Amino acid sequence: MQRYGVGNIILEMENAIPDGSPASAARASASSPRRRQAVDRALAGRRAGYEQEISRLIRAAFAEIRRSGRLEPRVGEIVRAAGLSNQAFYRHFGSKDELLLAVLDEGVAMLEATLARRIDAADSAEAAVRGWVEGILEQALDPEAAAATRPFAVSRARLAQQFPDDVAACEARLAALVVPVLERLRAEADGRDEETGAALASRDATALYDLSMGFVQRQLAHEAPASRADAAHLVQFALRALGLPS
Repeated sequence: MQRYGVGNIILEMENAIPDGSPASAARASASSPRRRQAVDRALAGRRAGYEQEISRLIRAAFAEIRRSGRLEPRVGEIVRAAGLSNQAFYRHFGSKDELLLAVLDEGVAMLEATLARRIDAADSAEAAVRGWVEGILEQALDPEAAAATRPFAVSRARLAQQFPDDVAACEARLAALVVPVLERLRAEADGRDEETGAALASRDATALYDLSMGFVQRQLAHEAPASRADAAHLVQFALRALGLPS
């Protein structure tokens, strides 16, 4: 029987350690559980640190946009407010506009949650549609929401030109919330088959979104507060267009 000394074992281990080549990387992926745990732990720590950096940059950008009322904060201003460096900024974002898109996405996620709560709290289809429309209009009616939303509303075209798919996806998420409600209304009113009803409900939701957000963008283009009477008229108009009691 061949005997292995400590030196032989160390030599074999040294030969087995990945050297960075594709072949050795493949061997490492099937290596010991302890190795994988060590890698996972290191990556988890780094990921948590990076997520914290991204959150700080997004919050700082949002605060600068809110403070200035413009969608053009400088990278230097953002990293100073975040307490980070330019290197940290460009580790996560290829440009300032990419960060602005992340800020927009964060804002859409918050509005999405608000609209979902309004729909969930509604006791009827009419109340759900009303709550959804009013929730969007509140972005222009509430002074705090208006101050936060104005820079994005007036600069939407520029962001949409640079990132058309991303901006469209953000808007589609908001419209999608009301689609199931409109689908039920279509089914009850028209007795259409499910597939046709779903397609029409989706188009209805897009039209409602365009109507509501158009009001928000037009109102926020001016410094004067939006009229709640005009907003109430828009809600009534939307309900009548859907054949709902207004």
